[in-house]
Amino acid sequence: MLQEESDLSLIIAQIVQKLKGSNLYAQLERQAWASLQRPEIKLESLKEDIKEFFKISGWEKKLQNAVYSELSVYPLPNHPAAPPEHLKEPLVYMRKAQGSWEKRILKSLNSMCTELSIPLARKRPVVEQKELLNKWNEMGTDEPDLSLFRPVYAPKDFLEVLINLRNPNYENGDSLSFRTHLGLIQVPLKVKDIPELKECFIELGLNTGQLGIDDSTQVPPELFENEHVRIGQKVLAEQDSAAAQQYVRQGSPTALRAELWALILNISSQPEDVLYYEQLKTNVIQHDLLVDSLIYKDVKLTASNDDYYFVFEDYLYQVLLCFSRDTSVLSHFAYNSASPPKSYIRGKLGLEDYAVFYPPNGKIAPLCFLYHEPYKLYQIFREMYVRFFFRLHSISSHPSGIVSLCLLFETLLQTYLPQLFYHLREIGAQPDGQYMLGEHVEALWTSTIIASFLSFETVSKAAEVSKLLVSVLSLSSLSNQVPVLRIDMRRMLAF
Repeated sequence: MLQEESDLSLIIAQIVQKLKGSNLYAQLERQAWASLQRPEIKLESLKEDIKEFFKISGWEKKLQNAVYSELSVYPLPNHPAAPPEHLKEPLVYMRKAQGSWEKRILKSLNSMCTELSIPLARKRPVVEQKELLNKWNEMGTDEPDLSLFRPVYAPKDFLEVLINLRNPNYENGDSLSFRTHLGLIQVPLKVKDIPELKECFIELGLNTGQLGIDDSTQVPPELFENEHVRIGQKVLAEQDSAAAQQYVRQGSPTALRAELWALILNISSQPEDVLYYEQLKTNVIQHDLLVDSLIYKDVKLTASNDDYYFVFEDYLYQVLLCFSRDTSVLSHFAYNSASPPKSYIRGKLGLEDYAVFYPPNGKIAPLCFLYHEPYKLYQIFREMYVRFFFRLHSISSHPSGIVSLCLLFETLLQTYLPQLFYHLREIGAQPDGQYMLGEHVEALWTSTIIASFLSFETVSKAAEVSKLLVSVLSLSSLSNQVPVLRIDMRRMLAF
């Protein structure tokens, strides 16, 4: 109990410190100072009056959403004596495998630079800058010669690395037993079984309505669909991230999906966000990176040849090129088993003071993301990537990582459909993944958002932490120092 209280206090203090550097904190501070001019704010009840003002004016809800967003990705506290790398990945053999994989990627990238005699980055000539700016919305019509560029790695290369993962402290032996796992993934990680999955995804049960199933043509819309849409509109009107997350567990109406995702991820389109995107666009126009050619080739080989996704080709270029310049993405390496690749200023090789991350967002492998209006929805892509998608190409023991997901699928298939599993194994069937229809992708991503928020015991505990932080930040906004926080932790941990 004491350890839990200490961990929670540490999380609260660190989230307060992080929010103090955000734009939201600056807005709260301005609002708090402005509220002092209001007649209902009394000196003798300053704290309670300001908290009430935040609540009435809607700023308390915005702060709660920010706290909820931070809690959803905040890594679980480690033992105080644990080294910093344990925060990224606790298992040594996983860290070594990820490190070897990164060296392999960097070697491939450097070899390409040497063979083609091209730099990792260069400033575009003025003429080239103007040309790129003029065709920014029509980059799909450009046909550069990319025949000499090769992908940094193929999906089968990454699959081979996952298949060859082994825990040196675990020996399964050659003899088969009822505990033997016959799948491709041979690492002893704890994954959920069917009863545990049913508990996590209880809304998928037969007794609960689910959009996409109970809104079929055979089911009258007044029985479920109409009411679900009405509730969704009410959730959006309330602007509550936790309520939105709970709501989409029963499905997300197509007309409300974009707004619901933005609310769950605590994203709002502010003028400064548009300016930030324009700055990234300017960086793309001014500087040419080697990864730009890899992005071009990746999109040409995938989306441009797909009957469903070719219309998004221009949007993909815009979003991915800007994403490769976004240095804010580097923050997710604090809880990612991967590390951003480094380069050095010419003539300063090996000097850490002259080291730079390449590319600026720390990612080499491009990720195709399909969305409309990139200047508005770029933030949603970035937030979903640093929260969820990065785990699909990083080697780690995280329950949402690619290793655990593959092991979960194989374990369920071997346990509940053993004959099918054995047949596929005997004929040597290999894993295969193809692009899905847009509606299926959206449903999958909705489920991704849902699953990611299940890491904490209850949403109510997160809401309680939010309330405590509202109290802390409402005071600290009027002071140069955060006041000492004294709370009854037992009341919180009783949930």
